[in-house]
Amino acid sequence: MRDATVHVTLTAEEWELISTLRDMPPSPLKHRVHALVNELIGFIRDPRCAEMQGDGVPCDNVSTACEQCVHVADMLDSMDRVGSLKR
Repeated sequence: MRDATVHVTLTAEEWELISTLRDMPPSPLKHRVHALVNELIGFIRDPRCAEMQGDGVPCDNVSTACEQCVHVADMLDSMDRVGSLKR
């Protein structure tokens, strides 16, 4: 399935993201970027915090100011600031 051709319609923004990832030369950095993007997409699809609440149930509210959610939000803010400097 990994090499199967998939036919989809993409917006210009989606195509830019995909083509940028595809154009990266094979390297450990490309592997890290792919892994990071997959992790980020997984978190966005199911934004559950691994941290247990007081009742022992994992948190499913990304608006809560727990350490993990705040860390992810801070990381995204930092990446956005760096990206804004390059635009």
